[in-house]
Amino acid sequence: MSSHHEIATIDLAGTKNGKITVSIVSEPYGKESASVASIGIALQASAQEPDWKVHLPKENIDSVIEALQKAKEQL
Repeated sequence: MSSHHEIATIDLAGTKNGKITVSIVSEPYGKESASVASIGIALQASAQEPDWKVHLPKENIDSVIEALQKAKEQL
C-alpha cells in the first residue's frame, strides 16, 4: 500500500490559491515498487487530488533539475 510524505507546499504563481506539492510516495505501483518523488499541481488549494502530477524516480531527479534550470534561463 502506497504512502505519502509531504516535503513542501508552494503557492502556484498566476493563480489565486493554486498549490504545488512535492512529496515522496513509497510503493506507488504496488508492493515493493521503488519510491518516487511526486510533484502535484492543484489549481484550487481545496482540491482533493492535483490536476496534474508527475512521479520521478530518484535516478532522474538530477537530470530533471538540470533541465528545469535551463528552461528557467530561457524564460
